Amino acid sequence: MKKITVTLLAAGCMLLSSCDVLTQVADQFSSVANLANCEFNLKNVSNVSVAGVNVKRLTKGNLSAADVVRLVAAYQTKQVPLAMDVNVDVKNPTTTQAAMTALDWILAIDGTDMANGVNTKSYTIKPSATTTVPLGVNTDLAGLFSQKGLEALKTFASSFTSEGISSKVGLRVKPSISVGTVQVPFPNYIKLEKKTGNG
Repeated sequence: MKKITVTLLAAGCMLLSSCDVLTQVADQFSSVANLANCEFNLKNVSNVSVAGVNVKRLTKGNLSAADVVRLVAAYQTKQVPLAMDVNVDVKNPTTTQAAMTALDWILAIDGTDMANGVNTKSYTIKPSATTTVPLGVNTDLAGLFSQKGLEALKTFASSFTSEGISSKVGLRVKPSISVGTVQVPFPNYIKLEKKTGNG
């Protein structure tokens, strides 16, 4: 009788354990599948600098002598580094959480692809909530503006609104999910772009 009781208890524990595992697997697949229902939007662009000069100073004309030296030197050496943080909102409109394990991105300026990368941080987007994914962008504007000179850089800088949106900046993203140990990307890039009246 004692052996039977122990056996039944062991079987019960195994059954409960299996149920827990199945529940976890089901939850994981549900989160993975739900990513397809999420909405991706370009929230804003922040900390924009050209050749180390903050674009706000460039557009407002508050340039120091050192700023002018940096910009002229960058243009003359044909190396005009652009650095900025691009923030993407992932909105989950459903009542089930969603999961994302990576986000590939391609950034375009004036319709020309200028930089690409991937954010490999995992995110859980809660039901009826929005999660912001930051993308650090570093590229060189020299090739794009080489023929138009410093005036083109000023035009680019002035295209940003106070909310950090520019009609000259476009972004495409491709989310990925993990199914077991396999990384599965979306089949196509999603185009994110916000038009403004500036530029």
